[in-house]
Amino acid sequence: MIRNLFFDLDDTLLDFRKSEHDALAETLRAAGIPVTEALLARYAEINAGYWRRLERREVTRDELKVLRFRDLFVEIGAGGADPTAICAAYEMQLGQQHHLIAGASEALRELHKQYRLFAASNGTGSIQRARLAGAGIADLFDGLFISEELGAEKPSAAFFDACFARFPELKRSETAMIGDSLTSDIAGGQAAGLLTVWFNPTHAPTPTSIRPDREVERLCEVGG
Repeated sequence: MIRNLFFDLDDTLLDFRKSEHDALAETLRAAGIPVTEALLARYAEINAGYWRRLERREVTRDELKVLRFRDLFVEIGAGGADPTAICAAYEMQLGQQHHLIAGASEALRELHKQYRLFAASNGTGSIQRARLAGAGIADLFDGLFISEELGAEKPSAAFFDACFARFPELKRSETAMIGDSLTSDIAGGQAAGLLTVWFNPTHAPTPTSIRPDREVERLCEVGG
């Protein structure tokens, strides 16, 4: 019987795409860099690529933070912009963005009546905690597992080992991992011995290499 639910945060409970868009636009404008939708979309592509490299352990978290901005500024010819300073300003803005995925708050409040809820996120501790608090859902979680604080990223075994080490009463056979990323949440959860639930609101095709135990279109279906 499943008693514990591990939830990914970005693009599962929190709308990271909108948060990223708004935080980045404000940061670049403050730095005097003209903002266009094409520029914001290009940053999102670069950033996503670096997060995939982080999952594969090809870069460190600190490298990721700076290199994504360095690459963007090289492409647009903004060589005078300081990627380290811009990154710091961006992270401050991002911590203030707490847009929720549709139905997330309602689903969590219902699930909280029956399950123990935990956040399991590849992210920065201060940012994710601020966003959860701002979204009004922080109090629904029994624990927050954030990669920066654990010293390991999903999908590594070290990430999930650290989660269960912090709450030794939890059993893997009684725990489900819910998330939007097949490579991070689903593959990582399966390797850790958890039931996996793929949140797939866009009906993306399922690759043959990774097969979640369940697939849901809406968060209210998680407990079904």
